[in-house]
Amino acid sequence: MMMFQTTAYSDDKVKDYERLLKQLTALSEDETDAIAILSNASALLNQFLDDVNWVGFYLWKNDELVLGPFQGLPACIRIAYGKGVCGTAIKEGKTQRVEDVMAFPGHIACDSASQSEIVVPMSVDNGIYGVLDIDSPIKNRFDETDQIYLEKFARELERLVR
Repeated sequence: MMMFQTTAYSDDKVKDYERLLKQLTALSEDETDAIAILSNASALLNQFLDDVNWVGFYLWKNDELVLGPFQGLPACIRIAYGKGVCGTAIKEGKTQRVEDVMAFPGHIACDSASQSEIVVPMSVDNGIYGVLDIDSPIKNRFDETDQIYLEKFARELERLVR
C-alpha cells in the first residue's frame, strides 16, 4: 500500500502537471476498481489545483451522464446528452473550456459560486465513458496548459479504468 504525501508544487506549471501525471499512475497502476481510481483521481486534482470549487466525474449510463466520484459541494446527479457543459462535451466529443459559465448557452448551475469550467470527455473501448469536470469560482481560470494536461490526465485515466 502506498501512502500519499502532499507535494509542494513549484511555479513551473508544466513541471507540476508532469509530476501530477506520475502521481496518478503511481496511485492507480495496480488497482482494478474504476470507482476507487476515479475517487483518488478527483482527490488528487482537488489537492493539486488552486482556485477550484468542484472536481469530479460524470459517468455515462443508460444514455445520460450520472454523478460519479467527486470533491466539492453536492452536485446535479444526472445530465442529459447535449445539455450543459458536460453534455455538450459528450455530444461534440471535445473538451469544453468555458471562461464564463453564465455566457454558456444552457449552462446547468449546480453551484452558484462557479464562474468558469473545463470538461474533458473520456472514452474507453471506442465508447463514451464519461467526463472529467472541474469548476472554478474565478472567471477564465483554465488556460491552454491546463487543457493540455487535463486531457493527458483523462487519457491516463482511460488507460487505467479499462
